[in-house]
Amino acid sequence: MTAYQIALLPGDGIGPECMEATRIVLDRMVRDIDGLDLAFTSHRAGAELYRETGETLPAAVLDDCLAADAVLLSAIGLPDVRSPDGTEVQPTMMVGLRRALQVHSAVRPVKLYPGAPCALKDTGPGIDFIVIRENLEGLFASFGGGAKVGDEVATDTMVITRKGTSQVSDFAFRLAQRRNGRASDGKKMVTCVDKANVFRSMAFFREVFFDVAKNYSDIEAGAVYVDAMSLYMVQNPWDFDVLVMENQFGDILSDLGAGLVGGLGLGPSAEIGETHGLFQPSHGTAPQLAGKNVANPMATILSAAMMLDWLGDKHGDDVCLAAAVLLEEAVAMVLADGTVRTPDIGGKSSTTEVAHAIAAAISSKVAKV
Repeated sequence: MTAYQIALLPGDGIGPECMEATRIVLDRMVRDIDGLDLAFTSHRAGAELYRETGETLPAAVLDDCLAADAVLLSAIGLPDVRSPDGTEVQPTMMVGLRRALQVHSAVRPVKLYPGAPCALKDTGPGIDFIVIRENLEGLFASFGGGAKVGDEVATDTMVITRKGTSQVSDFAFRLAQRRNGRASDGKKMVTCVDKANVFRSMAFFREVFFDVAKNYSDIEAGAVYVDAMSLYMVQNPWDFDVLVMENQFGDILSDLGAGLVGGLGLGPSAEIGETHGLFQPSHGTAPQLAGKNVANPMATILSAAMMLDWLGDKHGDDVCLAAAVLLEEAVAMVLADGTVRTPDIGGKSSTTEVAHAIAAAISSKVAKV
């Protein structure tokens, strides 16, 4: 098979450092794993480019993203780089890229690895669940389309469609089929998170969710209000498997989940559509850390593992699927060892040192096979 074409967007702030670290790891995998073939093209995009040229995502870069087998993005945006209306340029680029790729389901794993810091005193049987946010609709559909009347009134509109909700719900159930179930007892389940007791749009979201659930008799379906879920995620996160929700709710609860299991430096994500896949860490650009070689690259590296898993599942490629498992296991090995870790999780190692430690773990695991 020809190489998978991967479009890289290193972005701004700590983005290029995290991407460079991820390339160290991926290049080692290509070297050590027979049959794994990845080809990379790297493009400038984001706030620094906008500062220089007035563009965040040039047409040629978007075309390459659309033509690629997958897109791996590090971090985009800088707080001091703004468009003429005073807003940051990052949302414009990211919403535009998501819409162009039609990536309808954003997948945010919340997984506590041995050795990673946890905000909870009691971790029970473990923490391993998924937050899935609908990625193109909800409150974010108002982006660029809200209304402001003088200095007194501003409105945004929640948009929920049957198609969008069906897509994200179907994706959630299919993902649950591939997983091992919730940590407490292995039960495979998908939970709709909404505010259906107040908003018609959320009641509709729940209605469509349960319509889709009828197609998956092997998966338990349930629903929880979003305010209650924010409590349960802290009190008993091991009782959940896959959570699916509207865009804004998912944006908030996924960060809460990351806070439980070591922070955004350990928070990968995948944005999946019918054709395209976009993979990026959940964290921002942290410009205060840029150039210091201290940022945690694990979220970007774990996002690359999600990319390999998606490519393997999409193309029926067992080599890619195995490589995804191997990469996650290598990250887990470095975390469990505890010798090499960045300052955000209690260590003193550099971004580059973490990358080389993960690459070495990969070589060690491959040599034992």
